[in-house]
Amino acid sequence: MNRRLITAAALAAVLAPVAAAPATSAAPTAVRAYVDTRARDCAGEGSGCRPGVVVHHWHKRGSSARGVGWVYASREGVRSGTARWLFKKPGGTWKTGGGWKRAKRIGSFVETSWGRDGHTGPKYPSGTEVCT
Repeated sequence: MNRRLITAAALAAVLAPVAAAPATSAAPTAVRAYVDTRARDCAGEGSGCRPGVVVHHWHKRGSSARGVGWVYASREGVRSGTARWLFKKPGGTWKTGGGWKRAKRIGSFVETSWGRDGHTGPKYPSGTEVCT
């Protein structure tokens, strides 16, 4: 992996078949067509994330493909900045997932996001890594 990418944010959320965080869904039925999960990762020590990433991903039950609904990036202790997200399929190389975006200041940290909630966005094989 290119070391220049690591200096901005050495975080990766893996789109694994098992949920990395509790599944959420608006459907109250016992059998749901989709499994929704959020993978979170945070670097640094102390009270905040320096930097942090959250990835909402979804898939149909039994499917090995994973869809990415949205990606969120944050960094504490800075006043401004830009970010982008990258992905790496199993055995592949890092590729750009979303273009550069200016982060907005929220108190002591900055944040930005790509995509929207729901079952939208690009699809990747299970085991794909997402990094901001």
